[in-house]
Amino acid sequence: MPELQRARLSPEERRAQLIATGVNFLADHSLDELTMDELARRAGVSRPLLFHYFETRQGMQLAVVIKARDSLLVFTEPRLELPPRERIQDTLLRITQFVQQHRGTFYSLVRGIASGDPAVRKVVDESRELNAERLRDALVELDLPDTPMLRVALRSWVAFAEETLISLAIDRDTPADDVVRFLEAALRGMVSATRELNA
Repeated sequence: MPELQRARLSPEERRAQLIATGVNFLADHSLDELTMDELARRAGVSRPLLFHYFETRQGMQLAVVIKARDSLLVFTEPRLELPPRERIQDTLLRITQFVQQHRGTFYSLVRGIASGDPAVRKVVDESRELNAERLRDALVELDLPDTPMLRVALRSWVAFAEETLISLAIDRDTPADDVVRFLEAALRGMVSATRELNA
């Protein structure tokens, strides 16, 4: 009998285990491929049990994406004890390392969401906004004015960073330190342009 069926878990533990199975699925597959039947097969549970916990396929996929997103955000949370420049560098390094360790999941979130459910896209967009806010906080500490232009630039930089991480950290397996240097150089250019336009 599958391990998940043998285990005596609380409803909360069972749901968390099902979500974890879904997140693991994203390591090698797109979100669109994650169906109730596939998750039930991998988890060793009945399909009706999944509907009990998630009600719909969309609800199940949303729970999986939220867990994957939150894992990334927790792992890459800025270390506020560091000075702003060091904090940015440290955060970029940890993001790159996370992406290299969880390639499929990151790729699925960034590239596989475009045609997905609006609620799922909203979850991913929320993480992009938070990453831009984290960066903005550090730059404001470095006396960069918090302007609408800066916010637009940082949101665009986050999209650039995602593409960079896919192209360099995943597709080309570029060393993390090299990826970080490239991201920092692009960020400096963006900051310089923002300062000039605000002068």
